[in-house]
Amino acid sequence: MTSIALLGTGLMGAPMAVCILKAGHTLAVWNRSMDKAAGLAAQGARVCATPAEAVAGADIVITMLADGPTVTSVLFAQGTAAALKTGSIVVDMSSIPPDIAREHAATLAAQGVLHLDAPVSGGTKGAAAGTLAIMAGGTEDAFARAKPVLESMGRPVLIGPSGTGQIAKLANQAIVGITIGAVAEALLLAAANGADPAKVREALTGGFADSMILKQHGQRMLDRAWAPGAPVKTQVKDLRTIMAAAKSAGLDLPIAARVTALYEDLLAEGYGNCDHSAYLLELEHINPGKRLGDKPDQMPT
Repeated sequence: MTSIALLGTGLMGAPMAVCILKAGHTLAVWNRSMDKAAGLAAQGARVCATPAEAVAGADIVITMLADGPTVTSVLFAQGTAAALKTGSIVVDMSSIPPDIAREHAATLAAQGVLHLDAPVSGGTKGAAAGTLAIMAGGTEDAFARAKPVLESMGRPVLIGPSGTGQIAKLANQAIVGITIGAVAEALLLAAANGADPAKVREALTGGFADSMILKQHGQRMLDRAWAPGAPVKTQVKDLRTIMAAAKSAGLDLPIAARVTALYEDLLAEGYGNCDHSAYLLELEHINPGKRLGDKPDQMPT
């Protein structure tokens, strides 16, 4: 039995914690808003008041937090790193810039703690089902030791050294953001030209245009159900990191750049807490009078 600590029990972290518990591991949890962690006590988790308390004695510490600055703050400004035992492993499953992941790995290595950057894809459904795609960057030793725990949450793959897990996640988010845009445009195109978009989506299933995004997010668009999933504000954060990484590498990514600009507009218009499939709302905004279906918008509460 492995002793685990999980820091961050929000939309993704809470169902991930349940999967860890179901696998039989001992789990301590912490979340900035304690009410989001309290429900895990009934599942067998030990709910802690501070992140340092949660990680004390843990073999593996998992972070699932909002962004790079938050991970840095929780690990190094709140006494957490000082509470880590020598030889433990920090597995950061947040989506943060690769250079920050490398900095964290180097800082922890200096105190005898291993590090993996291991962001995920699959959304809340994948987190609940334990089927997340897990993209890990770090040493082979750290990955081998953490792999049984990661397998309780999904399918882990070691990409390469520190930071490469985050690079894989950027590739994932580029595909996700662009494909959400493509699905929204395709369904609105169908509706605007007199075809039933639900039937078009059904017809495309199984063909070359099929994808998880067509299935899941296409249905969200048809239902106009905007409770997240993955919120617009998180998609924008990841798209900004993609564009920064592209600039650093001397790349021009015109499709990603256009999708980023449209998501930025959606965020500025107040839809940051909506599911990222709400890209459709921005598409409708720039096409006045065009709308997908006649269902009312179901906004997040």
